[in-house]
Amino acid sequence: MLPTDLLSYRQNGEEIIPKRLKIDEENLQLANKLINCFQQAVGKTQGTLERQLLELEGDTPDYRVKRGLAYILKNSFCKFEVVSPVEPQKLREKVFALAAKSVPSRKLTAATLDRVARELSQELEREILSVQVREGLYADLAENKVLTAFDAPTPAQLLHRYNLSQVQGVFYQASQLVLNAHRNVPGEYKLLFRYLKFFQLMAYIEGDADHGFTITIDGPTSLFYPSTRYGLAIAKLIPALLHVTKWSLHATLQVRDFYTQTRKIGRFTLNSDCGLVSHYPPGKPYDSMLEASFADKWTSLNTPWVLEREVDLIPIPGSVMIPDFRLVHPDGRSFLLEIIGYWRPEYLQKKFAQVRRAQCQNLILAISERLNLDKAGVKIHDVPAKIVWFKDKLLPKSVLEVTD
Repeated sequence: MLPTDLLSYRQNGEEIIPKRLKIDEENLQLANKLINCFQQAVGKTQGTLERQLLELEGDTPDYRVKRGLAYILKNSFCKFEVVSPVEPQKLREKVFALAAKSVPSRKLTAATLDRVARELSQELEREILSVQVREGLYADLAENKVLTAFDAPTPAQLLHRYNLSQVQGVFYQASQLVLNAHRNVPGEYKLLFRYLKFFQLMAYIEGDADHGFTITIDGPTSLFYPSTRYGLAIAKLIPALLHVTKWSLHATLQVRDFYTQTRKIGRFTLNSDCGLVSHYPPGKPYDSMLEASFADKWTSLNTPWVLEREVDLIPIPGSVMIPDFRLVHPDGRSFLLEIIGYWRPEYLQKKFAQVRRAQCQNLILAISERLNLDKAGVKIHDVPAKIVWFKDKLLPKSVLEVTD
């Protein structure tokens, strides 16, 4: 996604309208020039690439567009690596230690570089040249990292990514987002809700699968401490939303007035006819590290219990729950598993209220001991679920113990 200084939008009253590029011949040619610039820079340093981009940028008034397109290419399609015969910090220590024994000089002498190269060649049992030592000394600086791979998009893909990033940037300043997911196939609901969980958004869900859902999400500027990280999490949800067939959203924003530098209310609307293109795969998102670790450990168990990832929605009056896993035994028994790791007090209060309303008799809650439930005002003595406590990692053995 684009940083704030590369976002462009205009205001029509309270309405915020992000800048979007037309997929026309002129913009396709511009995108192609930038892609070619990156392709020619493979094997060169990032500093060399930046200088080529500045030359391409010139003094034209559309420099922000060029910078935005280049930013997306650099951060989404490039791989920069440190290229050095030895880890640069250790290489510097070795060079400077040898240089300190020589006659004082403001310059790194060729003799010192040659000596370091010979010693490294002996230690590593391969030829190291003095020029490699010189180039590797500060290879860990950003400008000296080498572009080793570039997975070039098509010009149209780059323009679509730019347009999506401009829209995503709107949500950095959101105070609230109301999303209406109209009647869709159940799989699309489940995918959307899984992304909500994956990005750890404070979502309040109302409705049902037959009529659709209204999802209210608190934005970063609604928190006591406005969180850039949380604003990015909301922005990351938008490409996932594009996989839902029919939806609409309304966001309330806290925008800064250009002239007075004070904050004022802004509005932004979007729907499924927006024409934006998602770069997310249509499948389910990846598990969190905690869930992935748990599932990985389960595969090594010798147990008749089967761990299932796809779980049906649990209807709750005015809301819905999607447990993380289902445990199924050949004799017909089954349990639903919900993992509750680190989160904010508001989320914990909402989560435990959902559990109480669900009255699900076969639910297992795995709760991190790092959570301060008392501080969050959460009591678990009346929660209708089996409780498993864990520290850093959730062990399958602990979960199996409560299934008996």
